[in-house]
Amino acid sequence: MQSLKHHFLMAMPHLDDPNFAGSLVYLCDHDHNGCMGVITNRPLEITLDALFEQLSLGGDESPHRNAPVYYGGPTHKDRGFILHEGDSQAWDSSVQVEDGIALTTSMDILQALADGTGPEHFLVCLGCAGWEVGQLEDELKDNAWLTVEGQPSVLFDTPPAERLAAAAGLLGVDLNLMTRDAGHA
Repeated sequence: MQSLKHHFLMAMPHLDDPNFAGSLVYLCDHDHNGCMGVITNRPLEITLDALFEQLSLGGDESPHRNAPVYYGGPTHKDRGFILHEGDSQAWDSSVQVEDGIALTTSMDILQALADGTGPEHFLVCLGCAGWEVGQLEDELKDNAWLTVEGQPSVLFDTPPAERLAAAAGLLGVDLNLMTRDAGHA
């Protein structure tokens, strides 16, 4: 199977796993070792201001202090994963996902966001989603997910509650019109 890195996974209506039901996952890596991504449409009841305070980062002047923190997935829920526009080379622990989109896990980007010098477009996620080798492929065969190439506008310019529908719209699909029952021809 070709890599689904820089693709959205859209949870199908029949996917009942509470970790993923109704979720839009952005895949940051997909190779022979498995894959990982972050859920992009599930804001938590915590803002960056509270996170900055908890981490003693300041942030009183940050233009981003009211931005939500997202539930990124059930794995490593105590770790931060910052998906952002820009170059990975600017940060201590960062990987380039796609041209213009990076995933960073180092504290320096949070300090930059608190100082107002970080990237303009970003999602701060707690936790991530991971699949072992072949696991996602099996879920795709079982019709648990739809996939489409990722778009920065869906990630960074679309309100969280509208992201899943916006990603489905890239395929010309309305998930509300899909049945919960899967079939195979």
